[in-house]
Amino acid sequence: MKNDPILRVYETFAGIQGESTRAGMPCFFIRLSGCPLRCAWCDTLKARPFQAGHDRLVSSLVREAVESGIPLVEVTGGEPLAQENTPELCRQLLSAGLRVLMETNGAEDCTVLPEGVIRIIDMKPPSSGESKKMLKKNFQTLRPCDEVKFVICDRRDYDFARSALAEFRLADQTPNILFSPAFGTMDMPKLCEWILRDRLPVRINLQFHKIIWGADAEGV
Repeated sequence: MKNDPILRVYETFAGIQGESTRAGMPCFFIRLSGCPLRCAWCDTLKARPFQAGHDRLVSSLVREAVESGIPLVEVTGGEPLAQENTPELCRQLLSAGLRVLMETNGAEDCTVLPEGVIRIIDMKPPSSGESKKMLKKNFQTLRPCDEVKFVICDRRDYDFARSALAEFRLADQTPNILFSPAFGTMDMPKLCEWILRDRLPVRINLQFHKIIWGADAEGV
């Protein structure tokens, strides 16, 4: 039915928000299937194929989110914006009175999202192998509520992120710039040392869900 579109969904679950400025808060997650990127350190490989998961009506997803009793919802993936009905899901979640976060990979057009959605946009660094696929306008049209996240694996990634801060004047657009040390790869004290030395206006972003439940846990 046109009024009740379908999305391919890998999983839904209630968990603790592991990242972003809302880290540590209870959150209902809707993880959509499929991503066109092939990041070297992807930690949701099972959700990457577009055939993974199962079809769900948007109305059923909204109902499940409301019935969870958690007012904060994150739509993630995969890459949510690779599915054309994702903006409609967001519109209906907002209409239901929920606060909606969208985690997206930076390669898809974020301007298709309803105004009320808070965008958490990954800018892929060199270690991902996908840094050249970033859509520049996503980082030129940020709002103060939006967030930009860099996963940092090494010094080259750090230098890339530092250059992007200047090129796109990110800190002038939003105070929510997140540097996330790659779990189990980037030395956290070293990353903090670089940030402090350069006086960067950024926030260290730890993956709380991996610290709590372990790197391989699903549905958390």
